[in-house]
Amino acid sequence: MNVLLAAGGPLAKWPELKEPYDFYVGIDRGSLFLQQKELPLDIAIGDFDSLNVQERENIFNSAKRVVTSPAEKDDTDTQLALELILKEYPHANVTVVGSTGGRIDHFLINFWLVLEPRFRKYSQNIYLKDKQNSISFLLPGEHIISKETDKKYLAYCCLTPVSELTLAKSKYTLDKQEVSYPTSYASNEFIGDYAEISFSKGIIAVIQSKDA
Repeated sequence: MNVLLAAGGPLAKWPELKEPYDFYVGIDRGSLFLQQKELPLDIAIGDFDSLNVQERENIFNSAKRVVTSPAEKDDTDTQLALELILKEYPHANVTVVGSTGGRIDHFLINFWLVLEPRFRKYSQNIYLKDKQNSISFLLPGEHIISKETDKKYLAYCCLTPVSELTLAKSKYTLDKQEVSYPTSYASNEFIGDYAEISFSKGIIAVIQSKDA
């Protein structure tokens, strides 16, 4: 099952949605953006403090399900939405759009989501995407990274200390590198249709990107 979470970051930064999703979740203003793109709104979730009265009314009338949250709370609306979806659909692949390009504090929360104990085991099913970047997350093991046709650059961002980091089938390689603090191996490139990575401990974000 493929789920799209639409957060409230700038609509102009959204990626092209090339394929339909099975389930659409609007997060606060992201609900309005789904409407503007004439996409389904299976769940609208949030405190909706970024919407005016008319916009809220339209969302509440059109969403199949509305989940409201208080404006003052410990979690962001995106955290609440992700937790809800993973509880109801634990095997879903979840793509989040609108999570970059706006406030940096919100982006960092979204980027670090997989470090939270409640989300860590789902790391490899969570994706953050915008117009220039696709971010996926890896847990220890051996992995093949398939090149996205429109992306030039490949980066590996170690979110934690990482053991035995090995990179192959890419322009720059590593062999069992020990990484003791968060490190970004930026501006690598594919040399074919895929790259290989393996490591024995830690969490890594894989970023495929292109210039604007």
